[in-house]
Amino acid sequence: MNLISNAIINIYSILLLIILGRYVWRYTQLETVQNKLYVIMLNLTIAMLVADIFGRFDGNPGTFYPVINHAANFFVFLLSPVLPSLWLLYVYFQLFKNQRKPRNVIRLIVVFNVTNVVFLTISQFNGWYYYMDSGNIYHRGPLFILCEAITLGIMLLAFSLTVLHGKAVDKKAFLSLLFFPIPPLIAIVLQTFFYGISLMLNCVVLSLLIVFLNIQNHSIHMDYLTGVYNRKKLQSYLQEKINKSTADRTFSAILIDLDDFKCINDTFGHNVGDLVLEISAQLIRESLRPNDFIARFGGDEFCAVVDISDENELAVLVCEIKERVKNYNELSLNPYKVELSMGYAVYDYKAHMSLEDFQRKIDALMYENKRINKFQWCTRIGGNR
Repeated sequence: MNLISNAIINIYSILLLIILGRYVWRYTQLETVQNKLYVIMLNLTIAMLVADIFGRFDGNPGTFYPVINHAANFFVFLLSPVLPSLWLLYVYFQLFKNQRKPRNVIRLIVVFNVTNVVFLTISQFNGWYYYMDSGNIYHRGPLFILCEAITLGIMLLAFSLTVLHGKAVDKKAFLSLLFFPIPPLIAIVLQTFFYGISLMLNCVVLSLLIVFLNIQNHSIHMDYLTGVYNRKKLQSYLQEKINKSTADRTFSAILIDLDDFKCINDTFGHNVGDLVLEISAQLIRESLRPNDFIARFGGDEFCAVVDISDENELAVLVCEIKERVKNYNELSLNPYKVELSMGYAVYDYKAHMSLEDFQRKIDALMYENKRINKFQWCTRIGGNR
C-alpha cells in the first residue's frame, strides 16, 4: 500500500472519528469512566492514524523524510499496545461499572506496555522491531511479531472478559463488546503474513463505530448514576406516546419524588444520598414490567411511563411500588428510610393535553400526595407524644 492510498484511507477514517468525537463530546455524559475512555480511544486512534501516514515517508534519504519516518514509526509502535489497553479498561467498566476496582487488570496492562517500551527502545539500536536502511526504506525486524503478540494478547484478554461476564450487559452491548476485537485481529493476521498491508487502525475505526451505534449512543440517553433513562429521553418518549395515543389505547405516567431526600443528604452525606437514589430507581424498576419505561426526571424525582389505559390497573401498580418500598424498609438495617410521594394519571386522549400540560397535571398530583404524606407523618408524631 503506497503513501497516497494509505493517506486517503487514513484521512477518511480520521474525519469519521472527528464526527463521532464531536457528537459524543456534545451529547454524552462524560462523568462516567466508560465515556471518558471512549473519547480517549477516539483521540488516540486519530493521533495514530496521522502518525501512520507520516510513517510511510520512505526513500529520499538526503531530505527530512528519515526524521519523519523514524519518529512516526516509533510513535505507532509505542502506542500499539496502549489502544487495546484502553479497550480492556473500557470493557471492564462496561461489565462491572464501579463495583470492582481494576487493580489486576491495570497490573497486566503495565506489564504488557513496559515490555513493549523496553523492546522498542532496544530496537532503536539493533532493529528488533523495525529498522530503516541507508535508503530510508522501512523493514520489519526479527521481533516484529512480538509487538503484534502483545497487542493481540491484550485484545484477547478483553475478549475473554466479555465472554465470561457478558451477562452483566444487555445483548446488544454484549455483541458489540464481543465484536470489537475481530476486525483488528483479522487486520493483524493479514499484515503479519502479507507485507505492505496495514489496515489495523482502520479496522479499529470500524469497531469504534459499532460500539458508538450500540453502546455510546444508548448511554447518551442514560442517567449515569441510577442507570435509568434521563430527562431528555423522557421528554421525547412521552411526546411519542402522546402522538401515538388513540381513544382505545393510551398510556399512564407516574411522577415519583423521594421524601426528605435533602435531610438524608445533609445528615448522612452525598454518597449515601447517591445510594438512596440508586436503591429507589432499582425498587421502582423491579415493580414495573420489562417493557415499561423509567427515567430520572431530575434531582430526586423519577418518572415511570407504562402501557396502562385503566385507572384501577394504574392504582394497583402504584400500590405494588409502595409495597415493595415498604418491604425494603422493613428488612433494611440502614438508619434512614426510603419513602416516596407519587402523582399518577392515565393520559386523556380526548382532552388533547400537550406534553407540558400532562406533566403539570401529574406534578400537581405528586405534590398533593406529598402534602398528605407529610400531614400523616405529623399526625403520627403528635399521637405518640
